[in-house]
Amino acid sequence: MLGGAVIGGASAGAMTVGCSGEDDVDVGELRLATGPAGAVYRRIGGGLAGLIADRFPDATVTTVPSRASTDNIRMLSRGDADLGLSSLDAVIGPDGRPPDGIAALCRLYDSYLHLVVLRDTPVWSVADLDGMRVSYGARNSGTEFTTHRLVDLAGVRVDAVRLDQAESAEALDSGDIHAAFSLTGIPTPAISELAAEREIRFVAMEEQAGALADAFPGPYIPATIPATVYEGVRATPTVAVPNVLLARSDLDDDVVRAVTETVFTRAGELTTDRPDAPAVPQAWQINVRTGISTGSIPLHPGAREWFRAQKR
Repeated sequence: MLGGAVIGGASAGAMTVGCSGEDDVDVGELRLATGPAGAVYRRIGGGLAGLIADRFPDATVTTVPSRASTDNIRMLSRGDADLGLSSLDAVIGPDGRPPDGIAALCRLYDSYLHLVVLRDTPVWSVADLDGMRVSYGARNSGTEFTTHRLVDLAGVRVDAVRLDQAESAEALDSGDIHAAFSLTGIPTPAISELAAEREIRFVAMEEQAGALADAFPGPYIPATIPATVYEGVRATPTVAVPNVLLARSDLDDDVVRAVTETVFTRAGELTTDRPDAPAVPQAWQINVRTGISTGSIPLHPGAREWFRAQKR
């Protein structure tokens, strides 16, 4: 586990906060597992942690950098984190259920699978990756999980390396790899920065989106990365995967209810630049209508109570 950042709070003891008119809630510490450098998970996780710290002004709220989805799930299972971000497909097991001890607070936003190459690289389809050196994303990330599935279904043999988003962008720029997969919200910082410096393009994955949806019903949605997202890059068909905010199942119901309320009532603050952080455009997607849609991952009782209250 990488070192975390304390967003705010007291150094010891519990704090008390009213929870939507309910009995007071005692909270000592919340640890939110985020993602790697250059990733939307790192930015949106930090933003959500800041909102939670405001909601619990005397608590200690800590962001825990990670390799993303699978790493975050493992930290939750080990008790090394209380909250964590994950792509929906990575948290659903072979039986269609999440690991024991993990529940969902909500769906947040959708990630898009990017297959990035420099403009003059002779890769025009997934089949063209055969024999090439390709980044699968960081080890234990959602990118690695989804890319494994996609490449296996395509029957392509590649020289796979594990690099996070920032490292993948650097390796593309230097020619150390031919292509990079990245499952992330749009726009993602590492790809935006690369597009500003080099001519890049995305490889279409319309066929692979259908194959994933057929082989693993539920988490995969055919989608298009719009032409307006990255400088000089055309619209490209791909596959999208929802992202969810997870919690340990034993996290106090009142705490989870207050965190869920904070996400949906204040996430709009993340869409504009703040003194301590740039805007997180993906926060525009956070809304109650889609937030309850966590697939086969059961809602934490505290989150379920909050969503039910919105229907009254």
